Amino acid sequence: MGINLNPFTWWTGASWGTAFGLRGKARVGEDALGNVYYEGGQDTAGNPRRWVIYNGVNDSSRIAPEWFSWLHHQVADVPDRALPAARAWQLPAEPNLTGTALAYRPSGAMEKGGVRAQATGDYEAWTPDA
Repeated sequence: MGINLNPFTWWTGASWGTAFGLRGKARVGEDALGNVYYEGGQDTAGNPRRWVIYNGVNDSSRIAPEWFSWLHHQVADVPDRALPAARAWQLPAEPNLTGTALAYRPSGAMEKGGVRAQATGDYEAWTPDA
C-alpha cells in the first residue's frame, strides 16, 4: 500500500490548498486527458480568473490547444461552444516528448548510432562581392 502524497504535492494534481482555494469557483469543463478547468473571480485587469487542475503530472504541454486558448483569454467561452468542431484530419494534441524514449532523434543522434549521412558536395558557401 502506497502513501497518498496528493494532499501535500502540487506536481501531481491539486493539493489541499488548491482544492480549498477552488471552493466557489465554477467547473467549466474537462479535456480528453482528464484535466479539469475552473473559472471564477477576477484578476487585477477585471478579466475572469481561469485554472487548470492536471490529471497527473503538472506539465503545461499536456493542455489541449483549444483549452490553452481559453486559459489565456484568446476565446471568451469554453472551447466546446466557442470553437468549431475538430476536423476529421486533425490529430489529437501530444505532450512534449523531449527527454522521453519517444522523443524525436534524427539519424545522426548518438542514440541512433551517431553516424550522419555523407555530405553530397552540393553546398556552395556564399561570399560577398568585394
